[in-house]
Amino acid sequence: MRTQVAIVGAGPAGALLSLLLRRHGVESVVIERQTKEYVLGRIRAGVLEWTTVEVLRRAGLATRMDAEGAVHDSVKMAWRGEDLLSIDFERLTGKPMMAYGQTMIQEDLYAAAEAESANFLFGVSDVTINDVTTDQPWVGFTADGDEVRLDCDVVAGCDGQHGVSRGTIPAAVKTEYEKAYPFGWLGILSETPPLPHLIYANHERGFALCSQRNPMLSRYYVQCSLDDSVDDWSDDRFWTELLARLPISEAEQVVTGPSIEKSIAPLRSYVIEPMQYGRLFLAGDAAHIVPPTGAKGLNLAVSDVHYLSEAMAAHYAGDPAPLDAYSATALQRVWSSVRFSWWMTVLLHRFPEHTAFEQRAQEEDLVYLAASRAAQTSVAEQYVGLDL
Repeated sequence: MRTQVAIVGAGPAGALLSLLLRRHGVESVVIERQTKEYVLGRIRAGVLEWTTVEVLRRAGLATRMDAEGAVHDSVKMAWRGEDLLSIDFERLTGKPMMAYGQTMIQEDLYAAAEAESANFLFGVSDVTINDVTTDQPWVGFTADGDEVRLDCDVVAGCDGQHGVSRGTIPAAVKTEYEKAYPFGWLGILSETPPLPHLIYANHERGFALCSQRNPMLSRYYVQCSLDDSVDDWSDDRFWTELLARLPISEAEQVVTGPSIEKSIAPLRSYVIEPMQYGRLFLAGDAAHIVPPTGAKGLNLAVSDVHYLSEAMAAHYAGDPAPLDAYSATALQRVWSSVRFSWWMTVLLHRFPEHTAFEQRAQEEDLVYLAASRAAQTSVAEQYVGLDL
């Protein structure tokens, strides 16, 4: 097989990159080791920066998002189980944000790919990325029992933290930055009406988050031990713990019900530098992981793909400079988002080693945030997304 761009991974980053390249007249083939049904079944993020909303709109991928997504102009932060601050994004930055699940974005991307007869191959195995330091890179894989060689001009590694792309970059030429956090998030989905706003809660019992996916699908999280398993958390235990960490005024509004999905996710921060090696370019989780506290994972994938698609379009138009500078360009936004996600995580979680002093210091940070318009503006700018 032969194409211009070989894309490894058909999650949001790979699928969006393929469609954006088609808008520029650049051909691609997307390969994915999982089945299409598996990819669509993954439960992921659902808070979109306004920059992400604009990228999807410009690409013609926003019809369903604009009809079903929930626009929010603020989030709330709670502490001590009693204090509550509302940060008004619209007032402070002129931008809101959008609650729209990643699963729905994935469905929209696949629907557009099928409508445009894009070349997606699912269920492949034995993927290798080869000769990326030459002008004739290629990707090898097995599909339906046949060994396939896909020749290309460039390779886009969009296959996440467990894919082959990141490992293709030799250890001698990359630097990996990582921080593991000593707790996880227990998350549930519930077919109940969500709260009308997002709430982040700092509590001596641990962090909590109230989010949403659509008007009848709620997403809730509580901080838990890494030693916990889903079996340790009945629905009753979860709801009791969530409500205990919220101010009474908010807890009284939560509609509880049976969970339809329950999982525990560890939290970590990770960045690889550079995000390119020869003719291999990384995007999304293949290049960086952020704790979900700052709502940046999916949004970073979209900004990576925006930069990469524009750079590849310039490359095929005869200007190699943007593609050569892709890593440096993308990493500016990556590190900004990684720092913000780390800061939000430190601000809102109870760390195992925390004393009463650290807990009070965290609460005082929130008191200051509540009193300072400048501090709220800084948080709002970073949350809704800086301009691309």
